[in-house]
Amino acid sequence: MRRPVMQIDILPVFDDNYVYLLFDPDTGTSGVVDPGAAEPVLARLRDLGRGLDWILLTHHHADHSGGIPVLRRETGARVILAKKDVERVPGIDIALDIEVGEGDRVEFGDREFRVLETPGHTRGHVAFWFPGEAALFCGDTLFSLGCGRLFEGTAEQMWASLSKLAALPPETRVYCGHEYTLSNGRFALTVDPDNPRLRARMEEVERLRREGLPTIPTTIGLELETNPFLRPFDPAIRRALGMETASDVEVFAELRRRKDGFRG
Repeated sequence: MRRPVMQIDILPVFDDNYVYLLFDPDTGTSGVVDPGAAEPVLARLRDLGRGLDWILLTHHHADHSGGIPVLRRETGARVILAKKDVERVPGIDIALDIEVGEGDRVEFGDREFRVLETPGHTRGHVAFWFPGEAALFCGDTLFSLGCGRLFEGTAEQMWASLSKLAALPPETRVYCGHEYTLSNGRFALTVDPDNPRLRARMEEVERLRREGLPTIPTTIGLELETNPFLRPFDPAIRRALGMETASDVEVFAELRRRKDGFRG
């Protein structure tokens, strides 16, 4: 008998954030990833008739963590977060919550996820990879057709983090923190205009957004084909930037610099 898959609900919050509700049907264990706001999570839990056991936090920014105090008060859920972020997140109880770092394995019901440290966007950023579910929750490190801004880290750190995620199995579904795909794709076409897979992806993205649907999840395999931030070694991208002899980190840094100034 085939095992039921872990259920993942996508909850849009604010202008473009995504919160993810997780449910293990084998054990009834429930969790939420990056709850920037509490009420949409509580409303969905009421609709489903569920409680909340775990809050998984990729990084300390308020649009990902702001709902934690209310969710803790209303549900008693415990928080799983990076050791480096413990003092940066309101409402953390070090006696109850779980501090994690690179390589840690954490049980979620009868399932398990692995912790990947992914600094760059912030110094304490982590991602959660469920290998048995082929699912990655990567916050603001990797986006569909893009990557996060370098608020606290360096280009070297972010490229190392992205390389770590790019090495996951290609079928891994990527659940990121924001709906940025349309803007990211428009930028991607400026540095990779002759990529047929990227053009096909953009047609799909434009259709999904016209219909009010999320472009998430993407997959690692699809991102490797279409996301320029995962391919600074690509000769076509290097030619477009005039950086044929630069290092991968230098090309990545230039991509990030150009994206920071892009309006489209």
